[in-house]
Amino acid sequence: MNIRKNHAFTLVEIMIVIVIIGLLAAMAIPAFQKVRSNSQDKAVTNNLRQLAAAADQYYLETGNTTVNSSDLVGTNPTQKIIQTVANETYSAVLTKDTPVIASGIAGQRTISYSN
Repeated sequence: MNIRKNHAFTLVEIMIVIVIIGLLAAMAIPAFQKVRSNSQDKAVTNNLRQLAAAADQYYLETGNTTVNSSDLVGTNPTQKIIQTVANETYSAVLTKDTPVIASGIAGQRTISYSN
């Protein structure tokens, strides 16, 4: 007697696995995008906080009420190093008692920070 065992998956079993993987991906991708967005917002807010602190220090040292962002950001040891995280742009001119603004975060969001 010759008994043959079949160890292959059926088409139905493979389709069920594909559907389950698709459902898991459909739930995970939006959650990942939300976490990524929150992470970018926190990094940008930290950059804004650093810019605001540098501007406040500049105002105290010079007595001026406005400063160009380019005077605060750079490689000089007294300047801040700001790395963009989502192609955002920061206020070019900072004025005392006004919020620092980052716009175009991931092409769509704007965040402001004030002390």
